[in-house]
Amino acid sequence: MHTGTSTAAGLLLGFALDRAFGDPRRWHPVAGFGSAASALEAVTYADRRSAGVLHEALSVGAIVAVGVGARRGGLVATALATWTVLGGRSLARAGRQMADCLESGDLPAARALLPSLCGRDPEVLDADGLARAAVESIAENTSDATVAPLVWGAVAGVPGLLGYRAINTLDAMIGYRNDRYERFGWAAARTDDLANLLPARLTGLLTAALSPVVGGRPAAALRAWHHDAAKHPSPNAGVVEASMAGALGVRLGGRTQYRYGTELRPTLGEGPPPAVADLRRAVRMSEAVQLGAVLTTALWSFLRPPR
Repeated sequence: MHTGTSTAAGLLLGFALDRAFGDPRRWHPVAGFGSAASALEAVTYADRRSAGVLHEALSVGAIVAVGVGARRGGLVATALATWTVLGGRSLARAGRQMADCLESGDLPAARALLPSLCGRDPEVLDADGLARAAVESIAENTSDATVAPLVWGAVAGVPGLLGYRAINTLDAMIGYRNDRYERFGWAAARTDDLANLLPARLTGLLTAALSPVVGGRPAAALRAWHHDAAKHPSPNAGVVEASMAGALGVRLGGRTQYRYGTELRPTLGEGPPPAVADLRRAVRMSEAVQLGAVLTTALWSFLRPPR
């Protein structure tokens, strides 16, 4: 089978497996990578950027090497790798569960669920704060958990799929601006920024194009992206959150409390803060973008010239 055809079919099959089964409940390979990276950190850690660069190179390099060896498995390897690195069904499920909790007024359950979506401190958030945090997380993770791995799978096959997930996982583990990781985590954060430049913009374009699915207007999504994305401290989260805000007709951003401290984020979009109904719309928007992303990347893989 032609490499591009095999990659396209593998991406589609892996996406279908994620939609059918979601993340494995036990023995997830990404969790295994996280444990291995933590063990390596015990050896490589030092409060220097150079130590963080070494940690990033060893961790990601080892996974890419595994991907290079695995790609000889063709379509099956691509499908299994795609299923392994995608998190779209789990993201949508968590968003719906959060909406259910908020609608029923069960704030303790909603707070307990928030860590599965983002790293904010749930104990200081009321219902409105939980809804906003969930919408922003769904916007960002639509890119991180689905669009980005599919893009890198289309570009580089199995090594791209596994390598991207390693990069993104390390950023979630050590890419923080706190006392321990300000310098050591610098390489992880910057590498993740670079890896997500193209996927975040594809996510923004798909969000705008598909905004009528949730009653939005493409022009509003693009306007919010143009006016507000650059205000965000992340070059990628700003794009996907602003375009989501514009598509939903809501305002995101503001005071944001994490476990490591508080940030005052710029506002993105125009309109009221998101309500529970908007959270359900965000989930539908995410699922539409995920489907658009797999069709786009599979088509690109199929049409690209042989390597």
